[in-house]
Amino acid sequence: MDVRGTVAAGFEPVRDAFLRNFEQRGERGAAVAVYRDGVKVVDLWAGTRDVDGETPWAVDTAQVVRSATKGVAAAVPLLLHQRGQLDLDAPVGTYWPEFKAAGKDRVSVRQLLAHQAGVPVLDRPLTLAEAVDLETATGAVAAQAPVWEPGTAHGYHAHTFSWLLSGLVHRVTGRTIGRWVAEEIARPLGLDLWIGLPSEEAHRVGRLGPVEEIEPPGSGALKLRPKRSVTEAYRDPESLTRRAFGAIDPKPDENDPVYRAAELPGSAGVSTARALARFYASTLGPVDGGVRLFAPATLTLARTEESAGPDRVLMVGTRFALGHMLHGPASPLLGPTSFGHPGRGGSLGFADPESGIAFGYVTNGMRKTVTADPRAQALVRSVRSVL
Repeated sequence: MDVRGTVAAGFEPVRDAFLRNFEQRGERGAAVAVYRDGVKVVDLWAGTRDVDGETPWAVDTAQVVRSATKGVAAAVPLLLHQRGQLDLDAPVGTYWPEFKAAGKDRVSVRQLLAHQAGVPVLDRPLTLAEAVDLETATGAVAAQAPVWEPGTAHGYHAHTFSWLLSGLVHRVTGRTIGRWVAEEIARPLGLDLWIGLPSEEAHRVGRLGPVEEIEPPGSGALKLRPKRSVTEAYRDPESLTRRAFGAIDPKPDENDPVYRAAELPGSAGVSTARALARFYASTLGPVDGGVRLFAPATLTLARTEESAGPDRVLMVGTRFALGHMLHGPASPLLGPTSFGHPGRGGSLGFADPESGIAFGYVTNGMRKTVTADPRAQALVRSVRSVL
C-alpha cells in the first residue's frame, strides 16, 4: 500500500497505524490528519477514491462523513452565542415560533443541542425529497410531539438534529446552515468542507460502500459485541432506535448527488480529513498563526457536559455537550477534555484542549459501527502513544 503525505518527526506511529488499517482491518480508501497547537503534524492518504474502484485517493479527495458533520454544525449555534445573537437558555420558540407546537414551548436551545428535546423521531418519516426541502422538513419537526418530556432524558437525534438545527439557524440568521458554514467557517479557514456539496466539487468525492468486518487478533481494539438490548432495539421497527435512524424513508443513497447536495447538518456533510482536523484546531486556538473560531468561554461550552447517562436511542451510555459528543466508553476520543463527533461507520473528528490535538479521519469503507470504529480508534491510540 502506497501511503502518501507527510508526518512530522515523532508522529511516525500514526503512519504505522494508518498502514495497518489497510493491511489488517479491510480499509479501502482513507485519509487522516492531525494538528497540534495549530500546526499540522500528520497529513496522510492512501487507497482508492471509491470503495469499489481503482482510481487512487488524491490529495484533495473528500468523502461524505455522515454524523461527523454534526460536530461542525454544532459550532454554528456556539458562534452565534459568542456573537450575542443566540441565547442558549431561551426557549427555541423565541426564535422559531412554530416550534412551540405539541408541548415543546419550553424546550430551550440548550436542551435542543444536548439531544434532550425529545424529538428524535417523526410520526411519519420523510422522503428524501421532503428531507432536503428546508420548509417541509423543519415544519415536520416543529409539529412533532416529543416522545419524552423535554429536559428529563436524552437520546441521539440521528436525523432530526439536521432539521432542528437548520430551522433554528435559519430563523436566527436568515441564512441556511450550509451557507452559514461556507461563509463564516469554511471560507475563512480555507476548508474543503461543505454542508451542501456544490456541483463543481462533485468530481472530488469518492463513493461510499460497506467493507468486511475485520479485526486482527490481539489488536487491543474495542470489542464490537453489542448488548442484547441494543441488538433488539435495532431490529424492532417500533423502537426509538429504528425510528430515529429511519426518519428518512426509504433509506437514502449517500452516493446520490441529490443527497450530497442537501444541507443536512446531521448526516450529509462532505469533507477531507485535513479540513476536519483544521476545523477542530481552530476551535482550540489560531491555526498556522491565523484564524481562531472559539473564544475561551465558547471553548469551555463546547467541552462542558450537558447530558449524560442512558441514551434513549443508542441504548448505551452517552455524553453530550452542546451538540458535540464527549469522551466516554461509547465514544472514545483522546482523553477527558476531548469533544467532537464520530460518523456512523467510520469517520471521526475531534479536538482535545489538554493536549492541543485536533484530529480528522475520513474513509469510504463503511462498517456497522456507530460511535467507535476500530480503524479510527487505532489511529487515536497511535496519537495518544506519541504524546
